[in-house]
Amino acid sequence: MSNRMGSKFAFVTVAALLAAACSKEPEPEVTAPTVEEEQMAPVEQPKTAEELMVEEFGLPNQTGLNDYMDMTAGADRVFFAYDSSELNDDGRAVLEAAAKWMSQGYGYARVSLTIEGHCDERGTREYNLALGDRRANAVKNYLVALGVPSTRLQTISYGKERPVASGGDESTHARNRRGVLRVN
Repeated sequence: MSNRMGSKFAFVTVAALLAAACSKEPEPEVTAPTVEEEQMAPVEQPKTAEELMVEEFGLPNQTGLNDYMDMTAGADRVFFAYDSSELNDDGRAVLEAAAKWMSQGYGYARVSLTIEGHCDERGTREYNLALGDRRANAVKNYLVALGVPSTRLQTISYGKERPVASGGDESTHARNRRGVLRVN
């Protein structure tokens, strides 16, 4: 029996040694060597004319553009004679400057305008709304004739609803008979 016991012991020992010899050793973790990348300082690009204008006057949909338009075009409004939607020479000059401003770039070549038509207090509400509409469209049509795409122009009539001056004298009436350009 002892022989049998010894052979079992030898068999178990050999099997254990074989199992230990055949087992896989854990593979060592391989880490990629780290290469220190040189940090490059960002190169500051010069600002475009559009960026400079936006810094100075704000984004195209801000009131800063209305201020800019006042300074470059000379005005943002045209005035009309009593009961008329005909543009006078002064009004045409203002619109020519506005059309030039709208086509110059600086990001403003994409700006759109709302053209407001206004009237003085004389006449009925309905009549003045129609007259204000004719005035706004006269401004729009002139700008389109100067090359401004009609898709960038909207019109609205306020008639006598939004006066800039109150009073019954002719100078007050004249200030209220106007077309106003508003940057959208």
